[in-house]
Amino acid sequence: MTAPGRRATGRRARSHYGWIHGVPGQSSRVEAPAHGRAGYAPAPRYDIIGCSATPGEWKPAMRILDRSVYVGPSLYAHFPVIRLELDLGHLEQWPTARLGNAFIDALAEALPGLAEHGCSYNEPGGFFRRMREDEGTWLGHVREHVAIELQNIAGEEVTFGKTRSAGPEGVYTVVYEYAQRDEGIAAGELGLRLICSLLPESIRPGDTVPDGWNWPEARDEFIRFAQRRALGPSTASLVRAAEARGIPWLRLNDQSLVQLGHGKYQQRIQATVTGRTSHIAVELASDKEETNKILATLGLPVPKQELVQSEGQAVRAARRIGFPVVTKPYNGNHGRGISIRLTTDEEVAQGFAVAREHSRSVVVESFLEGDDHRLLVVNGELVAATRRTPGHVVGDGEHTVTQLIEIVNQDPRRGVGHEKVLTRLELDAQAQKMLDRAGLTADSVPAAGQAVHLRSTANLSTGGTATDVTDVIHPDNREMAERAVRAIGLDVGGVDFLSKDITETYRKIGGGICEVNAAPGFRMHVAPSEGTPRDVAGPVIDMLFPPGAPSRVPIAAVTGTNGKTTTARMLSHITKMAGYTPGLTTTDGVYIDGQRTVQGDMTGPVSARMVLADPQIDIAVLETARGGLLRAGMGVSEVNVGAVLNVQSDHLGLKGIDTLEQLAEVKRVVVEVATDCAVLNADDPLVLRMAGYTDAKTICYVTMNPHHSLVREHIRAGGRACALEAGVNGQMITLYDRGGHIPLVWTHLIPATLEGRAMHNVQNAMFAAAMAFSLGIKLDAIRQGLRTFDSTFFQAPGRMNVYDEHPFKVLFDYGHNAHAVGAMADLASRLDCTGRRIVVLAGPGDRRDEDLVAIANAVAGRFDHYICRRDDSLRDRAPDEVPKIQAAALRAAGVSEGAISIIPDEQEAIDAALRMGQAGDLLLIFADALVRSWKQITKFKAPGAAPSAATMEAAPLSGAGAAGRASPKAAPIASPEPGRPSEVAWPENKPAAPPLNLEGLIRDERGVRFAPETDD
Repeated sequence: MTAPGRRATGRRARSHYGWIHGVPGQSSRVEAPAHGRAGYAPAPRYDIIGCSATPGEWKPAMRILDRSVYVGPSLYAHFPVIRLELDLGHLEQWPTARLGNAFIDALAEALPGLAEHGCSYNEPGGFFRRMREDEGTWLGHVREHVAIELQNIAGEEVTFGKTRSAGPEGVYTVVYEYAQRDEGIAAGELGLRLICSLLPESIRPGDTVPDGWNWPEARDEFIRFAQRRALGPSTASLVRAAEARGIPWLRLNDQSLVQLGHGKYQQRIQATVTGRTSHIAVELASDKEETNKILATLGLPVPKQELVQSEGQAVRAARRIGFPVVTKPYNGNHGRGISIRLTTDEEVAQGFAVAREHSRSVVVESFLEGDDHRLLVVNGELVAATRRTPGHVVGDGEHTVTQLIEIVNQDPRRGVGHEKVLTRLELDAQAQKMLDRAGLTADSVPAAGQAVHLRSTANLSTGGTATDVTDVIHPDNREMAERAVRAIGLDVGGVDFLSKDITETYRKIGGGICEVNAAPGFRMHVAPSEGTPRDVAGPVIDMLFPPGAPSRVPIAAVTGTNGKTTTARMLSHITKMAGYTPGLTTTDGVYIDGQRTVQGDMTGPVSARMVLADPQIDIAVLETARGGLLRAGMGVSEVNVGAVLNVQSDHLGLKGIDTLEQLAEVKRVVVEVATDCAVLNADDPLVLRMAGYTDAKTICYVTMNPHHSLVREHIRAGGRACALEAGVNGQMITLYDRGGHIPLVWTHLIPATLEGRAMHNVQNAMFAAAMAFSLGIKLDAIRQGLRTFDSTFFQAPGRMNVYDEHPFKVLFDYGHNAHAVGAMADLASRLDCTGRRIVVLAGPGDRRDEDLVAIANAVAGRFDHYICRRDDSLRDRAPDEVPKIQAAALRAAGVSEGAISIIPDEQEAIDAALRMGQAGDLLLIFADALVRSWKQITKFKAPGAAPSAATMEAAPLSGAGAAGRASPKAAPIASPEPGRPSEVAWPENKPAAPPLNLEGLIRDERGVRFAPETDD
């Protein structure tokens, strides 16, 4: 939502996120989005700004309990925002109406732009109206608006902000949009200082406003700070032009290096230098002497010129060329170090000294009469022409030069730097020199109409003005500029041309080319002081990305509590089999074309951008974890296909997520930003309802229940689905789309499913197939990818790896929550063995006690022996706390004391299990240090072990050791004949899903789905 008169951002907040402002004992009121306009999360902060009250009278005011910086779509918005957890302390008792008009009027004077903020009233003045009505609003809400407006005055376009009560009295969640990370944080901090400076001293938090603090100075310093970190005006115009064409972009450093497009389609720019700009051309343009010679050779008008290295050489060169002359640095830019209209040896000597500060060599050239023009040429064609006038004031016979400068700087179009159309004039050393040359001082009163120049060059950054003359430039002058830039070899070049009248040909009235510039600035053309603004960035983007040229790679994002790593790996493998070069992010690293390039947990926004910046990839598969979404959001603004596998109890109680419904809301972000297809688990009620929150063109349900009533209705409505269906030959993964029925692959032909027995991997394969199909990958490639993906440690480390080179079989997995552990326990009870079943069990130390108990309950009664261990990282737990909790849970579930071992160390626990193993046994080992533990398993040598590998016997579950074990909940499955499917796919006592209530469904061209919750 934007205020009247401001452009919409084209990005949306999560409309279902509730924002309430309330105070205990008072009526709550909704705070609507603020006016204004709309990296990575830092460590949580706990800033305390003191209170002037005596201890015990009030609690400390204005504490920042937590701060998160979201670089992309998150729980709060689909664009970058900063979230503060703010405790107002005693200021909770001081809403704006109680603070009164003195506070409100002072805030309005400090930030006049707040008058345009519509707030909940959607009209200018709405925010101030909100501050005055009834009890007013609270200071957290004020801080939100101030942070937005501070970014606006620094030249950014941000609009979004929300504030809500966070529960405890006086604690608020403040969220506001930002354009640049450091600038956004600084805006929040400066906003706090401004607000506190306007409070009565009796309630002002102590140490918030330093002695001598001056708001105008602080404001201007913030603007300079912001501009040092923001994209420059030229780069920003190119980025905006790319956005207008739907081209994604990434900022690659703290300066102006930007990537346009993704993967192998990317192009890079640095300011207005593109990846196609010739290095030789840039060198030539920097060599002013060589440029002059080349242009002169072609018959183009250039001044006489000499290159000198000493003051004496400069004076002699000026005499040979003839006064007046110009001195400038050999390789300078932006008008730095240039002195013009030098008429004496002394002035030449001074000009040489000024130029020497910027370059060891100095150019002396003849002075050309006329106005300074910048002619911009892109891809061989002139796209804009501007007449530039140096910064100056015009006398009125009454005011001094100093006063005239102050009058000029009152023009609202003039800013501190480049945040506005014009830059303020400065009475600095260079201006003093110009005044000296004119025989004036700062206190002189120029005559009426007398122009007093404060700069010798016409750069906008030093206070100059620009007038667009594109429509009136003479054709000869146009052709001259295009020839000059082509002669140097630049794809984007600026010609500095002096002419008394740009509408007349240089062949008739003279004039000449002073310079040809690489990386020419666009500000004067995009926002001239006078005349028509020109879209000079558009032709550059069209040159880099001609119409029809691709700029995006397909992106698939997958999330869920369990199975997302395996699914992402399967999908990446399918894309590789289809001929793509995939970029993959997972919990164990970043993979480019199947090779790991970065090791570690890479499921956050940093790794997503890392993949999209790689020039090899032409498709991206992003495993997206809860942690990254909560800390910093997603790394991309949108994905083609988003999938949610499931929502199970894991990581609850962390970062304010205490319920499965809250966890589902976090994971839902992935499908909210999907554009082509949202792939959802129809067998998980929390995931099924996410269909009401996506704008994707297609909704694809995945179900292992062929009798799913909603999916049946969805298919009949022409929707897309992936279902598991029984056939004579076993179970078939089947696709439905637009009324078509597409049998895809038998589950027993997918190695990762262990002949169809590993039902969790059957489901993962279904998701991978549905996502691949939604990405437009051919069916044969999907089949080939699934048939060649197995669960080896190489392809899927820690995901149902099997090692059977010992006399016993080992199942190795990373499962770390009850749902994942239960799935592996179910698989272990399906696999027939003649010996015992042994499990090595653990749980992460940062999980709640009830989560650790649930993990133990997921295996209780299914094994002959249980070894309880802990992870290497204690995560604030005692060394044996986790295994003791789980051992107690096992005992409570009926497991005998003799069947439980507590061995806290992971390596020692695994070693004990391996030594316990005998021929025919099955070991299920849940590991945390995957590489180390896998090596421990593969390198284990059992005392007296036979050299040949033992295999699992095909026999019913009644062998040795079974008598001492409680009957497993899953029914036994006989091993099939080679190449044949398993006869039974589901545990016999798996509870049937309750019938769905299909009332209130939405039916449209996308199929059938539940409507969003009314309270969202």
